[in-house]
Amino acid sequence: MTLNPAKIVQHLLAILAVLVLGAQLALANPAQKVAIHVNQDDPAVMNMALNNAQNIAGYYASQGQEVTIEIVTYGPGLHMLRADTSPVGDRISAMALEMTNISFSACENTINGMKKKSQKDVPLLSEATVVPSGAVRLMELQQQGYSYLRP
Repeated sequence: MTLNPAKIVQHLLAILAVLVLGAQLALANPAQKVAIHVNQDDPAVMNMALNNAQNIAGYYASQGQEVTIEIVTYGPGLHMLRADTSPVGDRISAMALEMTNISFSACENTINGMKKKSQKDVPLLSEATVVPSGAVRLMELQQQGYSYLRP
């Protein structure tokens, strides 16, 4: 079997065209990422953060784009993710079931401070993921290209 150099070049150009088109589509339709910051023990702020998350997810879904949403809590905002004090716990549980693209981060520094002050454990919602520092987590997310939103 003889290799035809012209055919090889044609195949390579076709492969290159597919790769370039794929890269252009990826750049034209990048996955979006947003970090939402909650540091207030205020049900209105917590609900606004959840509203923002739902609205953002709905918008990008309607555009056929993916979006990743992380809500980061610390300080008094940690009450959003506390199983014993969250005014939005049921809503968080429902959203986590409906939206696979949302996560909830709880600051370990704040948890430790609350434990020390109350001399009791700080129970978290099952949807919460503990991060060493809420402030540092927000910095890391922004360094990874996340947009920052504070309701």
